[in-house]
Amino acid sequence: MVINFVKILLPAIAAFGIGILFTPLLTNYLYRNEMWKKKSGKMAVDGRETPIFNALHKEREVGTPRMGGIVVWMSAFLTIFIIWFLSKVFPIPIIEKLDFLSRDQTWIPLFTLLAGGFVGMIDDIFEIKGAGNHFAGGLSLSKRLLVVAVIGILCALWFFFKLEVTSLGLPGGGEFALGWLFIPFFTLVMLWVYSGGVIDGIDGLAGGIFAITFLSYAGVAFHQAQINLAAFCATVAGALLAFLWFNIPPARFYMSETGTMGLTLTLTVVAFMTDTLGEGYGVLVLPIIALPLTITTLSVIAQLLSKRFRNGKKIFLSAPIHHHFEAKGWPPYKVTMRYWVFGFVFALLGMILAFLG
Repeated sequence: MVINFVKILLPAIAAFGIGILFTPLLTNYLYRNEMWKKKSGKMAVDGRETPIFNALHKEREVGTPRMGGIVVWMSAFLTIFIIWFLSKVFPIPIIEKLDFLSRDQTWIPLFTLLAGGFVGMIDDIFEIKGAGNHFAGGLSLSKRLLVVAVIGILCALWFFFKLEVTSLGLPGGGEFALGWLFIPFFTLVMLWVYSGGVIDGIDGLAGGIFAITFLSYAGVAFHQAQINLAAFCATVAGALLAFLWFNIPPARFYMSETGTMGLTLTLTVVAFMTDTLGEGYGVLVLPIIALPLTITTLSVIAQLLSKRFRNGKKIFLSAPIHHHFEAKGWPPYKVTMRYWVFGFVFALLGMILAFLG
């Protein structure tokens, strides 16, 4: 039992330390090469202007680098690789026991973390450097959704054929059989979770929420005796805390797509790993554990539907909803910290429900 705690906590601490050491190198590169948007402002999902958001963020959109999410997936990857490498070079029991890179629990979430991070980084580069070419402003939403869908299908096929997952876990130990419909269901869940990545819009907000969420799933995985998966989630959380160290106001950089895509795709995989594979229902509690992401997505959908069917009338001053609170006069740090509190409470609730399963 003690070694399991060490196996989970030590990589988290290592990822934090590696992130703290790695970040100055990254920030020097980002600032030296001016890796930020050259013009402030953004367009809404429906292609319309966002004057309230642009007014609130006109001084924060430029001059602060993007691509800070590299800290997260790079620190997590280096931690996993170093521990794996040491276990091969020094094959003594204590070091081998710390290695948590395994085919059955961590290959797929590591793949999505790196794949999503890489694609997101390409999008960020296009947004920064794309002036005057076909990809000015980054990859379009449709292209990003297509990439996420493809990754989702690949992961779903792995779950379906390799891990033989065909059902969804239910409270009380039951299962809801999906058969081949598991594949499109998995893909739709991944697209849904990815949509919550727009929570990255205020200093410290996304980093704190994702850290809470991954720590919660580390607890769920530990409860299910999926120790390698728990160690992976804790490692990502440790890397997120290193990112957050530099992202609290005033942010040294923004997480941007390279962080949010990798994290949301990986969160989806982790939720399914803690479902029937762990004899639980990690997918059903996902909207609760990650409630801030859920509310963020719902607020965008509600805003779009309202403008579409109510002759342009809006529900929120600005969407997603955290920008609505900004527009109402809340200081950004107050929005962030209240989201952290809110997210922590519901993450605990989701964990409790998962434990009761």
